[in-house]
Amino acid sequence: MTSNIFFVNAPTQISMSIFTMKLILGALLICQLAKASLSTQPPSGGAMPFNLPKDIDSMGRWRQARHFANLEQSVEDYNAAECVASAPDYATSLVRRWLIVLPLDERFDPPMGSFSHGHIQTGDKMSLPRNFWDAIQKNKAEVPWLFEVSRINGVTGAGERVEMPIDMTDPMLNKVVGGAVDFRSPPNYIFLPRWMMVALALKPLDVVEVKLVQNTPPGSAVKLRPHSTAFTKIGNHQAVLETELKHYSALTKGSTIPFDYNGKRYYFDVVELRSAPRGERVSIAKVQDCDIAAEFVRPKDQMKRKN
Repeated sequence: MTSNIFFVNAPTQISMSIFTMKLILGALLICQLAKASLSTQPPSGGAMPFNLPKDIDSMGRWRQARHFANLEQSVEDYNAAECVASAPDYATSLVRRWLIVLPLDERFDPPMGSFSHGHIQTGDKMSLPRNFWDAIQKNKAEVPWLFEVSRINGVTGAGERVEMPIDMTDPMLNKVVGGAVDFRSPPNYIFLPRWMMVALALKPLDVVEVKLVQNTPPGSAVKLRPHSTAFTKIGNHQAVLETELKHYSALTKGSTIPFDYNGKRYYFDVVELRSAPRGERVSIAKVQDCDIAAEFVRPKDQMKRKN
């Protein structure tokens, strides 16, 4: 259903979110001044054009701003040359971009009454630049509108993966698929929910590739492993599962997705996915507008006790 995609009706809310995040990264005005003074070569400091130096936090604000500006300019130049200029037609030029990752937070929450309200971190919706909305229109993409977010070999994190949170193992995923909460991200940026960043072992300001995808197979079955036995003790846990899955447009095997219920957050590993109609095992499947059977396997905390 198209109701799963929302255009936030409070642009000042989104603008403030972006402005606040750029304050965290460095003074926005200084960054713009630095960008204007960039040479054709990346600034000194040992960073690749698409990565910041590891000692960025110890630098002065001016040097930080130059690195931030150089990163943004490098991504913009790549997109202009490799995604737009080399495309065979206008519609194709819109479907792919390299984008700089920033974390999605509650300030992106759609208005009350919207389907995804309250599910910024417990769904697969991301904030994307305007070109992807144009890509949907020009390529006549059918719902659900899905977007593949991928690590770029040798570029994302300079080839390094960030350390996983406590009690989590790196699934070594290189791509996930999800939907969009809006299309108001600035050009060259994408805002991702926390679980997606964890699944891809990303940190803020890593560069990823994003594509509009139209060939994701429909799902027929999914097996989920709860991290806590407590979820299986909820009287209507199967109904809760079916309700919360509606906030995911697609699932990726190996990822860990969160649900909220009664003020508590629960986590689930996606253990197995099968496609329709033959029930073949797949690594990614869409679940929106699909008749999908969901079942649980032994909870993670029970496995630990057994070991």
